Amino acid sequence: MKNSLPTHPDLEQLAPDASWAFADSTRAHTRYVTHGYYTYPAKFIPQLAARLIRELTRENEIVVDPFMGSGTTIIEAIIQNRIGVGVDINPVAHLIARAKATSLEPDSLVRVYEKLARALSKVEGSASTTLAKVHAPDNARIDYWFPQKQKERLTILLQRVGEIDDEDTRNFFLVAFSQILKSCSIWLQRSVKPTRDLKKSPADPFEAFLRQARYMLKQNRAFWDVVPPPVRENVSAYRIVQCGDARKLPVNDGAASLIVTSPPYVTSYEYADLHQLAALWFEYYQSLPEFRRRFIGTAYSERAVTDLQSGIAERICAELGAGKKAREVRNYFADMLECFIEMRRALKIGGKACIVIGNTELQGVKILNAQVFVEQMQTIGMSIHQIIKREIPSKILPQTRDPASGKFTSAKNSGKVLAYPVEYILVVEK
Repeated sequence: MKNSLPTHPDLEQLAPDASWAFADSTRAHTRYVTHGYYTYPAKFIPQLAARLIRELTRENEIVVDPFMGSGTTIIEAIIQNRIGVGVDINPVAHLIARAKATSLEPDSLVRVYEKLARALSKVEGSASTTLAKVHAPDNARIDYWFPQKQKERLTILLQRVGEIDDEDTRNFFLVAFSQILKSCSIWLQRSVKPTRDLKKSPADPFEAFLRQARYMLKQNRAFWDVVPPPVRENVSAYRIVQCGDARKLPVNDGAASLIVTSPPYVTSYEYADLHQLAALWFEYYQSLPEFRRRFIGTAYSERAVTDLQSGIAERICAELGAGKKAREVRNYFADMLECFIEMRRALKIGGKACIVIGNTELQGVKILNAQVFVEQMQTIGMSIHQIIKREIPSKILPQTRDPASGKFTSAKNSGKVLAYPVEYILVVEK
């Protein structure tokens, strides 16, 4: 990469770089090793993270993802013998990322699976499968999403997984449990929005769990084979993941060589909705509004008016007016500015931050995330190293937004707009 864009560029006039589209990557390519454990919305493909890490770091250097999601950057860092440090405010994401970034001894893991399978087969032969014997989390939202039979069997299943002594092994099977919840509920199967399908026949939890676990066993073995032995032997030194705020990274001043991240968008609280099933079963929250308050840019947060350090951001907020959406956008850009300041603190001199972000639209107003981020990062003393525009051939994210609300919506809705037909990789340097 070369420092070809030293000043603020006109991003919309940039030509897409076809080499960053990874258009020939199949679903199998993007789900290799542990990347396919869990269907996580809005994650970038591992090929993108792998290339940035390969081109911008050396072995044993620190790579950070402040919005790690399901751990894509962390996995690619440790495969390349780097130290992967990740943070996410969502406890579901933290669980998934930790499990995906841990290579477990394959034969030992198979033995645990076989023990679980035997325990579940004994349940099949018993009449005692009622909630008189098992105790599901006390939350009305579980009853809202799960028929009684599925609720009972999921409760038994979760109890059996909870009996596993080794934490990393237990997390592995908790992710398998998390992945089947949608198919075992009356959540409309192909919808990313929390919509009930009262005509749906939910999957049997035991069968779905054992099938998912078998798939994950195969992927773990592939991961074990590619992770460098020093990493496998001392995973806690190479995989540092925490459930926490992106504005408080677990990295010493100037220690990181690279940041690779895809921040949330303005309506980031929507991601809380998408993870609510696992969060309910693991009792991570009692109410959805409580869960939403933790996310970047939420309107549930009351903060003092602040200088956004971006004229573009100020113009966007002015165009949106004085309502809730304008407050969300202002909170979002203010929160992101604080995140960028923290990233700069963590980076060494000459270290780079790669921010993968697209622009969108809200109430007819263009939300120019990439342009705002460039202004904010330049204001805090970061310089532009390179900006890449990439077309998105596919992404685990709904591809349309309602032009009025800005929320994800069905492709069947009229007036739909593409959510993120292109995105930018902003490469900035300390």
